[in-house]
Amino acid sequence: MNKPSTARVDRPAAPITGQRGHEIQAFGSVVSMPIALADDVRRKSVDNLNQVLADTISLRDLYKKHHWQVAGHTFYQLHLLFDKHFGEQNELVDEIAERIMTLGGISIAMAADVAEMTLIPRPPKGREEVPVQISRLLHAHEIVLKEARTMARQAAEDGDDGTNDLLVSNVIRTNEAQVWFVAEHVVDEPLVHADRQADR
Repeated sequence: MNKPSTARVDRPAAPITGQRGHEIQAFGSVVSMPIALADDVRRKSVDNLNQVLADTISLRDLYKKHHWQVAGHTFYQLHLLFDKHFGEQNELVDEIAERIMTLGGISIAMAADVAEMTLIPRPPKGREEVPVQISRLLHAHEIVLKEARTMARQAAEDGDDGTNDLLVSNVIRTNEAQVWFVAEHVVDEPLVHADRQADR
């Protein structure tokens, strides 16, 4: 009968936990990246994109809050719509963060940091009526759109075509489309009888 091997193992297959160390790049700094954009241009775009990112994360999470808490006769439609918009905003979060990293910056990521930076007003923890939920969403969209347009123009002036394209093609167009879908739910239209019925 063969004896089991007693070969020496230099590195046991066990996780190394509890590690601590220094940051390898500070938030707010920009490392050199060979993408043919000057440091000051990349730094400005990173700062702008981090603001859009903080507000996009807040808007995304506002959609998820309302997805869970929506109530009333439009529950099913809005429950699905809010979740769809959450997913689209989540895609934007990833695209914006990756652009920041591409520019040599550090993207904001943690909830506490987002809460400090966002311009979107914090909603109450409790459940609100549908018209209030929608009003909050529309206000948040308007904040994102206003800053995205300003920052897209800045990026274009600075020659940062990648950031300009992201803001125009992705952030602005997605938010405008979502505004349309959400805003139509607060048009005051009759549900059963026409407001002005024709003579019978």
